[in-house]
Amino acid sequence: MNLYKNRIVVKVGTSTLTNEAGKSDLRSFDRLACVLSDIGNKGYEVILVSSGAIAVGANKLGMKERPQSMRMKQAAAAVGQCRIMYWYDKFFGDYDKTTAQILLNADDIEHEEKKENLTNTFDALLEMGVIPVVNENDSVSYTEIESHDRLFGDNDMLSAVVAVLCKAKTLVILSDIDGLYDSDPRLHPNAKLIREIEAIDDSVFSLAGGAGSRRGTGGMKTKIKAAELATASAADVVITNGKRPEALYDIVDGRSVGTLFKARS
Repeated sequence: MNLYKNRIVVKVGTSTLTNEAGKSDLRSFDRLACVLSDIGNKGYEVILVSSGAIAVGANKLGMKERPQSMRMKQAAAAVGQCRIMYWYDKFFGDYDKTTAQILLNADDIEHEEKKENLTNTFDALLEMGVIPVVNENDSVSYTEIESHDRLFGDNDMLSAVVAVLCKAKTLVILSDIDGLYDSDPRLHPNAKLIREIEAIDDSVFSLAGGAGSRRGTGGMKTKIKAAELATASAADVVITNGKRPEALYDIVDGRSVGTLFKARS
């Protein structure tokens, strides 16, 4: 597969975009926009896959905790998506970048004609220097909200699908920890960061542990599954800490950051 070597997909999760109180972490939005804009100025084509719609919407609506019913989750997502795009438009605009919103459903990828149209849209936006901001269309889709195992069931997998669709050379998944460890660093202080994974097998999945932060839906298992999909299509995948977006400079310069899952050539 011929990949675009200067095309990078960055996935950011709810735990990066919100604070412990569940409110939007505006400093994180700003720092992420600054780094991605700067990378774009270096000649890279950047696609951002962003979570956070339900959490941000729930906070905007004054909900005390993450909604439980489907109708309330989708209502929160509808409100939160508007809010998230408002912040991205504002902060990327401060760095003279234009953003575009792309909301996807599974059938956009599964139907060839829709997939071709979608690819053309991504290519056109990137050619004009626009940064596409991608999310699953949570206000009408139930797969991400309810599913933990389906291919298109969370934004980690969505980011891998987008990377494959757009033939990106690199996928960076910004997490709430520094990468994949040999044991859970939140429970084991002596846990060691694994710098590089040559092949993803059962032994790698056994290191994944359970669910992620209470504000998001993903854990390390979904990130490894996303890495498995993207590396199979010859993309390198890096998992690193989203609270330090400046690590993206090192990634594009080829320096070791977080955990690198090597592309299968």
